[in-house]
Amino acid sequence: MKVAVTGATGFVGEALVAQLLARGDQVVIFTRQPEAAQQRFPQTQVVAYTPLSAGRWQEAVAGCDAVVNLAGEPIADRWTPEKRQAILDSRQQGTQRLVEAIAQAQPRPAVLINASAIGYYGASETARFTETSPPGTDFLSQVCQAWEAAAQPVTASGCRLVIFRIGIVLAMGGALAKILPPFWGFLGGPIGSGRQWFSWIHRDDLVALILAALDNPAWSGVYNATAPQPVRMAEFCRILGEVIGRPSWLPVPAFVLELLLGDGAQVVLTGQQVIPERTLAMGFSYRYGDVRAALQAFL
Repeated sequence: MKVAVTGATGFVGEALVAQLLARGDQVVIFTRQPEAAQQRFPQTQVVAYTPLSAGRWQEAVAGCDAVVNLAGEPIADRWTPEKRQAILDSRQQGTQRLVEAIAQAQPRPAVLINASAIGYYGASETARFTETSPPGTDFLSQVCQAWEAAAQPVTASGCRLVIFRIGIVLAMGGALAKILPPFWGFLGGPIGSGRQWFSWIHRDDLVALILAALDNPAWSGVYNATAPQPVRMAEFCRILGEVIGRPSWLPVPAFVLELLLGDGAQVVLTGQQVIPERTLAMGFSYRYGDVRAALQAFL
C-alpha cells in the first residue's frame, strides 16, 4: 500500500510511519519540515507542503492508495486569540486542502483516515458518550465539529472516510510527559478534582486501529479511539504511582497543570467518559484494555 501521512513527525505519526514501513508499505510524508522528516525516515518520500493553502504539493496525493491526516496545531499552550485561530485553521483548512487534493487526484486514494478528538463531546463528570452522542458547545468541541465537517466532502468523490475521535494517548511523551514529573519527585497525586473522567488509549492500540481501518473497507464513519475502560483521574493517578513506585497522595491543584500545559490543561482537567462502542462492534481487539497494563508497557 502507498500511504500519504500528514503529522508524520508528531507523537502518533512517527509511530504510525514506523509500523507502515515495518510491514512493507510505501509512505509519503507531507510536512512543513522536509529536512527533519527525511533525516528521521530516510526511506520515505517527503513532500514539503503548506497545509493552509493549495499548491503543487497536492499533486503528490495522486497514486496514493490511502491518506492519513494527523496534522494539527498543538493545543498544550496558552490559548491567545491567535493561538485559537491557529488551532482551528490547522485542522479545518488543513483538512479542506487535503480533501481538495484527493478530489483532484488521478488515480484517487480509496480512503481518508482523519483524526478528530473526544473533545467533540464536551466535558461532563456524569455523562457517558458513544459515537452517536451529540457534540458539546465549548471551544474544543467547536474545533472538532469543524474538523470533521471539513473531511465529509471527500465521500462525494467516492473516497471512504474514517474519522477517529482520539482520547488522551499514552506512551512515553505526549501529555503524560507533563504529568509525570511531580510523581518522580514524590509529589504526585490526584490532578484537579480527581473526579473527572480520563478516557485514554495506548499509542500502539491507536496505531493498530489506523492500520485496521486502512486494510478493511468495512471501516467507515466515526469511531472513538479510546480504550474500553476509562477511569476517573484519581484512579489513574493512583495506578500511575503504583506502577512507578511513587506515592500518589498529594493533590495537584489545577493551576499547576495549567502552568505546564497552558489552556490545553482543560483536556485533562475537565474530561469525559467515552466508550468506543462502534470500535468494539467492529471486533477490534485491544492489546492494552486496562490502564495499568498500558502504563506498565512503557514505564
